[in-house]
Amino acid sequence: MAHPTAIARDLVSGAYDTHVHVSPDVMDRRIDDLDLARRFIEVGMAGFVLKSHYLTTAERAAVVRKAVPGADVLGAITLNGSMGGMNPAAVEIAGRLGARIVWMPTVDARNQRTSTAGDLPGARPAMWGALQADLHAQGIVPEIVDVVDEAGEVLPAVRQVLRVVARHDMVLATGHLAAAEIVAVAEAARQEGVRRIVVTHPEFTSQRLPVTDQRRLAGMGALLERCFTTPHTGKVSWTDMFATIRATGPAHSVLSSDLGQPFNPPVEDGLALFADRLLEAGFTPDEVRTMAVENSRRLVRR
Repeated sequence: MAHPTAIARDLVSGAYDTHVHVSPDVMDRRIDDLDLARRFIEVGMAGFVLKSHYLTTAERAAVVRKAVPGADVLGAITLNGSMGGMNPAAVEIAGRLGARIVWMPTVDARNQRTSTAGDLPGARPAMWGALQADLHAQGIVPEIVDVVDEAGEVLPAVRQVLRVVARHDMVLATGHLAAAEIVAVAEAARQEGVRRIVVTHPEFTSQRLPVTDQRRLAGMGALLERCFTTPHTGKVSWTDMFATIRATGPAHSVLSSDLGQPFNPPVEDGLALFADRLLEAGFTPDEVRTMAVENSRRLVRR
């Protein structure tokens, strides 16, 4: 397995990885949050955000910060069925516990649950697919978490959640919503006072946002999240991702790893490996640092 270069390590020094999947979780992970916090300190990165499709992580993040001084580990919540769906009470509690990111639904989004899009040949499937299939086989099928009505208008419950996000100055991440839903929710978020929006992996199989939509969202002030795993696992080609970053402008992108799966590279290597790929593709060191460090810090630091 390739190791990052020293140049890449230096470029991403001080960055936050705003999207990692580590233990404790409900599926097998490569590393736990305590060990990852220590490794982030060793490689010179500022911290990370604990992402789970099923659990809220703000309490756990507080424990890790206490156990590993110097590591800025941040919590989050994802509004899938296990959290009660579009649940403003859950978001309020997460906010009071210091959660930094609120993800719109992922595995229980209508777009994800009804998507017929296929991965590219040879791509590794997402790990949560097996868990979803197991839950459904047991008859545990949460209701789809909708964000818009039949006319495409953002639902009142979503606006209530957005007001909670704004009041706690949390980051809104768009999860696995479809392009039209993302635009509608981002517009509503701005109306409700949300200051920071990130468009979750727009190249992901069930999303594949057109460049026109990505430019529109960037124009609204949203950051477009580029996840290392999306091309690394074959869900999009590296060439296509690089083209999309160029088409929307590096200033509007933020790098994350989306790592933690046992078969993928070490989580603490993700952003540096991404940096090496970008440098090889002709992006400048300043562009890489903007995407990896400046924009990740702008997202999560208050």
